[in-house]
Amino acid sequence: MSEGTMQRRAQCDQRAKRLPRVVCAAAAVPLMLVAAGCSSDSGSDDAKDKAADKPAASTSASPSPTVEAAAYAKLPEPCSVLAKKTLKDLVPKADSGKEGASNDTATRGSCSWDSLDDNGVDGSQFRWLSVSMLRFDSDATRGAGDKLAHDYYTKQLQDAQTAEGAKSLKTTPVSGTGDEASVVRYDLKKKEGTFKQQTVVTRVENVVVTVDFNGAGLAGDDTPDADDLVKDAQKAAKEAVSAVAKANGGAAAPSESASGSASGTGSKAPSEDAEASSKAPAKAS
Repeated sequence: MSEGTMQRRAQCDQRAKRLPRVVCAAAAVPLMLVAAGCSSDSGSDDAKDKAADKPAASTSASPSPTVEAAAYAKLPEPCSVLAKKTLKDLVPKADSGKEGASNDTATRGSCSWDSLDDNGVDGSQFRWLSVSMLRFDSDATRGAGDKLAHDYYTKQLQDAQTAEGAKSLKTTPVSGTGDEASVVRYDLKKKEGTFKQQTVVTRVENVVVTVDFNGAGLAGDDTPDADDLVKDAQKAAKEAVSAVAKANGGAAAPSESASGSASGTGSKAPSEDAEASSKAPAKAS
């Protein structure tokens, strides 16, 4: 055998010895992949099992504080709260009422009328009437609507009792009108004459109604009787309370035992109640 033949046979023998190793190595790859896959699946299952065994986090929270909903959700049209006959009796020479400005008519509204009955040399009779309404919604932070209305009712009484220039001031509880009501009456002396002022403040549920009514005899005419004016103002307040109830789908049910405290003490009124009715009498034109 030649030397070249012997070298080629030796190379063949070496390749033959390496071949099983390559085949085995190649065959091992799928096994490793399978093993790796099994290991991965097992780990996923273990994670799922652990997650399943872990107690769920508590999602309970403290309930939000709640208050009872307010009884009344809207207000009547302010210039329609009084009957035509009532307006004819109280302000006989008045034209249509003048509605006050409001950016939320479901929360606040007002209307005013003025009347001048000119009798020439015998003088004139002047009347001014105003009805204002303010409604309060219940609020989880500030409280129930009727409680907020009571606070404002108290403030309205305080304002009426501290009117600048008031003389012979007297405050009296009013029964049969809303849940609480009072009338504040006093005299105001002006250059045109003596004005008799009546302010009836009423709360019905979560609404406060304020009626201002004043009269004067001008140019030598007689000063009107204050007791008559008080009765007229109370009548207007009672009609306005009924209008609030009717606007909310019910009939008026005024309390016969209105508390109407005249002490002028009570909780501070809410800051948003800035639009109060003017207590100063209107001037004759």
